[in-house]
Amino acid sequence: MTQDRFPVGPQGDDARLPAMHDRVRGHHQLAQMRSAATSLALDIQEELRDDEIDLLAYWHILLKRRWVVLGILAGVVAMALLITLLTTPQYRASVLLELQQEGTQVVQMGGVTPVDTGGWDPEFLQTQYRLIQSQSLAERVANELDLDQATWDGLNQQGWWGRMLSLLQPKSRQSAPQAGNKDAQEVLRVSAGEVRAGLSVDPVRDSRLVRIHYDSPVPGFSVRVANAVAEGFIASGLERKFGATSYAKTYLEDQLKLTKAKLEESERNLVEFAQQENLVNTGDGGQSLATQNLTQLNAALAAAQDQRIRAQARWQQASSGAMPADMLGNSNIRMLQQQKGQLQGQYQLKLQTFKPDYPEMLQLKGQIDEMDRQIAKELGSVRASVKAEYDAAASQERLLMGQIDALRDKALNVDGRSIKYNILKREADTNRQLYDGLLQRYKEIGVAGDVRSNNVSIIDRAQGAWRVKPNLFSNLALGIVFGLLLGVLLALLLEFLDDTLKSPIDVEQKLKLAVLGVIPKLGVKESVATAAGNPQSSFSEAYRSVRTSLQFATDQGVPKTLLITSSSPGEGKSTTALALARNFAQLGKRVLLIEADLRNPSLHRTLGLKGHGTGLSNLLAGGCTLAEATLDTEEEGLRVILAGPLPPNPAELLAGSKLISALTVVAERYDQIILDGPPVLGLADAPILANVVDGTLLMVNSSKTKINAARAALKRLFSARARVVGALLAKYDARSAGYSYGYGYHYYSHDAYYAYGGRPRLTKG
Repeated sequence: MTQDRFPVGPQGDDARLPAMHDRVRGHHQLAQMRSAATSLALDIQEELRDDEIDLLAYWHILLKRRWVVLGILAGVVAMALLITLLTTPQYRASVLLELQQEGTQVVQMGGVTPVDTGGWDPEFLQTQYRLIQSQSLAERVANELDLDQATWDGLNQQGWWGRMLSLLQPKSRQSAPQAGNKDAQEVLRVSAGEVRAGLSVDPVRDSRLVRIHYDSPVPGFSVRVANAVAEGFIASGLERKFGATSYAKTYLEDQLKLTKAKLEESERNLVEFAQQENLVNTGDGGQSLATQNLTQLNAALAAAQDQRIRAQARWQQASSGAMPADMLGNSNIRMLQQQKGQLQGQYQLKLQTFKPDYPEMLQLKGQIDEMDRQIAKELGSVRASVKAEYDAAASQERLLMGQIDALRDKALNVDGRSIKYNILKREADTNRQLYDGLLQRYKEIGVAGDVRSNNVSIIDRAQGAWRVKPNLFSNLALGIVFGLLLGVLLALLLEFLDDTLKSPIDVEQKLKLAVLGVIPKLGVKESVATAAGNPQSSFSEAYRSVRTSLQFATDQGVPKTLLITSSSPGEGKSTTALALARNFAQLGKRVLLIEADLRNPSLHRTLGLKGHGTGLSNLLAGGCTLAEATLDTEEEGLRVILAGPLPPNPAELLAGSKLISALTVVAERYDQIILDGPPVLGLADAPILANVVDGTLLMVNSSKTKINAARAALKRLFSARARVVGALLAKYDARSAGYSYGYGYHYYSHDAYYAYGGRPRLTKG
């Protein structure tokens, strides 16, 4: 059939260019391919900037890696259970204390001790908590307990877990001290460390109560230490208070001695100065005797002057003839005047009857004259008395004025000499006040220190101990939480370190390609031949779905020449090419399957034929005709061209005009041409083939194909002006991936393993 042999003559580019122009849709398709490449690059940059959190995606990741999470969880829980069972039990005893800021004040001594106002003082409570856990209190308790060797042996008993940990790290508790090779101070230090190791303080919220806990492997020892710590804390508090009182008393005693000495010295200086200056101080306001006498004389002079003024006024009144009323009341003048009046009345009455010279009238006249004489005498006596009173007052005034003049100079002299005396006296008075105040405070501190009660009291003593460690429930709960957290973190870490394409969503988002189909992963016991031979299997249904999707891949339907390629080897190209060829043949189409991988062909192994017979390399090199290179299969309508002998220069062979001419010829004879191509990365073969075919289908192996590798492959294909119609995801396990994904139909295969195999019987035609 010479008509099937390709001409080897000079057809060259003239024969290639018309074939190329027949399959190229126009310049607008080239522009679309460039736009697709640019869009892919922009989408990659946009994806790098995308930091949104997709909770559903995280859930799918956990579902996919659920065995990792469950394995970590089981391991951690088992370890927690093992540690719980092997850990030495710890027993806790508790004492409940009440902490008042100050104790009850039995004797009210203002200013001696602070009084509790009832306010909340967190600093005070925190101070008490630290004192309970202090080294000094631990040493006090250890000294009182006097631990023996039997107690140390019980405290340092180790379980299986403790013995295992002792191989990796130092012991958490102190070793038992040996009296033979350690001094008393070292024994006390180790014992105090044992006390502090199990001691803890737990404040009761919103109260002034605090619980003192002590944990140890021996229940009785926990009770002893808890009670001893509480009692020791109370005793140490009392000692600090009494110590403070003793210090204050000692300090006041020293101050009293100093103040008393100063007081005696100042009084001694005062007395010596008074004797030296002959000063007499009566103690009345600090005045001297002369000053006091002068003051008294001034008061007496004022009184004398007042008396003299009154006496002078009375004398002036008496001199003018008007006798003072009080003087008249104290004399016989009024009585004499009354008698005179009576006699004058009788005289006037009898004068009407008798003549003045009548004896009786003369007698009355003589009596009246006697009365006048007596009245005049009495008035003279009164006037002389007023004059004597005035003279006495004036004389007393002159006498007092003379005495005052004499004392004035003396008082001024004494006051001048009393200035230093007053200074010395004030110093003595000040020292006396200081001494009295210190003495009073000294007595008050002594009384208050003896009667003030303690501010710490035991509410509930430790009666027994209960087991607190290990707690099986809490340890298992902690193990579950920690195991889940560790498992989730490990699953997320593995997922984010895994840079492969795992699901159809990954393909669409990372590569911006339409997913034309999803091929399920076959089980270990299931082969490709078995799955493909069963029309009802999910494997066969998946490829029928791909076939249907390819019919809508372009506006002309299925690309007549379709290249099956991938980014790297071993991603299922040969199996997919064979399965699609069979599916198109089942539609009654004439299908030609070409093994176009001239470097590492695998389709011939799948078909069970020799790989170095007549094939595509012979056809392109002009060593055979198309009919000689084409093989028939048992599938009606399906024929195959194998790779043939491996050429030394596959890229140059594929880049020649023979490939385009061959595709032009077979396109006229067959309805569908499918090429099983080589991988894209690292080779120039796939871009050359992608340039001359109508469409390219990119194979993606789920959880194997790297994202960057697939992107690099797409860039190479777009650079070669390839028409990539979509992607096909193979070996996809929906359940293990955590997605429920169906394409066309809902198919899931959970116990299958995707493996190449199956050898349909072919006959050479």
